[in-house]
Amino acid sequence: MEQTLSAPDTPLSLRASVSQKRLAFVLVGVVLGMLLSALDGTIVGTAMPTIIADLGGLAHYSWVFTAYLLASTVTVPIYGKLSDIYGRRIFFVGGMVLFLIGSALSGLSRDMTQLIVFRGIQGIGAGALMPIAMAIIGDLFPPAQRAKWQGALTAIFGLATIVGPTLGGLITDNWGWPWVFYVNMPLGVVAILTTLLAMPGQSKRRAHTIDYAGTATMVAGTVPLLLAFSFAGSEYAWGSAQIIGLLIVAVVMLSIFSFIETRASEPIISPALFKNRVFTVSMIATFLTSVGMYGAISYLPLFVQGVMGNSATNAGAVLTPMMIGFIISSIIGGQILGHTGHYKALALGGFIVGAFGMFLFSRMGVATTNGTLVRNMLVTGLGIGISMSLFTIVVQNAFPARQLGEVTAGLTFFRSIGGTIGVALLGSVMTNRFQSAFGANLPEELRQRLPADQLTALRNPQVLLSPAATARIHETFAAFGQQSDTLFNQFMLAIRQSLSAAVTTLFAAAMLAMILAFIACLFLREIPLRKSNADHATSVTAEAIASADAWITPPDPQIAATAAEPIEAVRR
Repeated sequence: MEQTLSAPDTPLSLRASVSQKRLAFVLVGVVLGMLLSALDGTIVGTAMPTIIADLGGLAHYSWVFTAYLLASTVTVPIYGKLSDIYGRRIFFVGGMVLFLIGSALSGLSRDMTQLIVFRGIQGIGAGALMPIAMAIIGDLFPPAQRAKWQGALTAIFGLATIVGPTLGGLITDNWGWPWVFYVNMPLGVVAILTTLLAMPGQSKRRAHTIDYAGTATMVAGTVPLLLAFSFAGSEYAWGSAQIIGLLIVAVVMLSIFSFIETRASEPIISPALFKNRVFTVSMIATFLTSVGMYGAISYLPLFVQGVMGNSATNAGAVLTPMMIGFIISSIIGGQILGHTGHYKALALGGFIVGAFGMFLFSRMGVATTNGTLVRNMLVTGLGIGISMSLFTIVVQNAFPARQLGEVTAGLTFFRSIGGTIGVALLGSVMTNRFQSAFGANLPEELRQRLPADQLTALRNPQVLLSPAATARIHETFAAFGQQSDTLFNQFMLAIRQSLSAAVTTLFAAAMLAMILAFIACLFLREIPLRKSNADHATSVTAEAIASADAWITPPDPQIAATAAEPIEAVRR
């Protein structure tokens, strides 16, 4: 069901209504809004052991993160579309307000159920922050200038990954875990006030339709999809009734969603977007990059602590070299893109470097040194950092300003889906490889001495991360008498070697994802970045008509209609 409403149009260029002085304040509001979302995950992750100790509910640990992820992911395309219709400011500010309400309530939680619900509220607000922030930058600057800004802004996430865990630990130790959430309040208030005062609203109005049916079916399909991949291999087996049921519901609801969107007047995610080769290739490349990147981020700390034996107080400390590479390449890549106006060679180069970094990871083993590890992380970060901001510019450059929110949010949506699916699939690759490698690495003498049920119970790489579990296993081996220490060391070496084989196989799979992204990018059509937002309709439509590129389909009629007048004016 759709409802027709009168709403303000987003102007072709917000920059035209913002003075140089106000521009600085608008950018401050955007950066602070992005920081709210970027810092939250890393800060909360560090505080979770203390939260569990206080509130209990260890069994619901993952739901604190899952609720936030679900809420933020499903709302991203909704916010993107609505911000195109009603303007950026109301939804950017509204997202920050919801985020702060969720933060305040999370700090007041008295049990895990409350915390999970309030984290969901936080996630609903967070869904607005990243895509609308990127769309605001798109409104303010043409793509040639935009690349420099978005490269720097994307680096904020790398910086948050480095700073967040340390900041979370300091806050938790000195003020208590509720302040992990309360610390968002002053930052958020400043961001809200700055945005309200500096960013102009939109006043031009025309009739719009709200795609309620599309919104409902998208949420009904995306939530079970994300739940299935979040729980598969950990909470439930891949072939369990729960996972299969969730996937069936997801396929059915997303099929209905696709059918509805082909008939909606103003769909949440327009099927016409996929007729544009630039959007489709960018979406595939971004999805695959997320698979590789989140796989590395999620399981690299396990290798460092379990295989190399390094102690790390948090994942942020382990990943610092990778994030430094990420920050450097995001900033430099944005500058190069802004100066040259060309992106295809930059994207291909980023995938080559990223794939090479994953290859280096796949060659690591129990003898890997810290120097080798740091080198590999720097290389991988340098490759991945380029693509994280680049494809946002690419898709924004290929569509009219009235669709900036929709296409930016669409790309963010698929990036989040790719990360969730990637972590689950690569986790299964790692688990299966560990089981087979353990069988091959376990000495025959141990296989004969240990009972089958005990051997199954000990077949767990987590023993490498828990000193208490290691001590218990050592006590178990005491029954073997004088050979106990020798057999125990052989067993621990087998675990370590098996975990090494498992994680490096995971990195090989992530390398394959980067190679596939490179291949997809070969089909990316390059439209030189525009120097101003005003000539957007002319440049995009003329290019589309001149080159029969859009998968051998006509250009989007709406885009063609929007550009008809300026093209005729040029001809006259």
